[in-house]
Amino acid sequence: MADLKGRCLCGGIEISLTSPKDDVCQCHCAQCRQWAGHNWASVSCPVEGLKFDKGEDLVQWYRSSEWARRGFCRTCGSSLFYHADRAESHKHKIAVAAGCLDAPTGLKTAEHIFCGTKGDYYEIADDLPKLDTH
Repeated sequence: MADLKGRCLCGGIEISLTSPKDDVCQCHCAQCRQWAGHNWASVSCPVEGLKFDKGEDLVQWYRSSEWARRGFCRTCGSSLFYHADRAESHKHKIAVAAGCLDAPTGLKTAEHIFCGTKGDYYEIADDLPKLDTH
């Protein structure tokens, strides 16, 4: 997979992802729906594969659980990162909002997770894997 570039809404944060390992995962848990305003669509890459081209100092982190934090732009509020930094099995990778990436990405949605807690106002209508956990 090729390198990708992205930015927050105001352009204050610009990033590069070096060879993301996965396609897009859509999370339907309550926290992600609150965070994103719907489901959270992201692509994971190794932590060292995320580079800040501009504005790293504008990233604000919010500790959303005992094991994870979420990063957003302190200027425009764009939801950008999910990092399970205190989970031994996941701390080596970071999830980056698919919506902040410049097109064309070449990515496709690969799966849906936490479908058992999805919002009651929509259906997941595709044939992709639908997991109750991840």
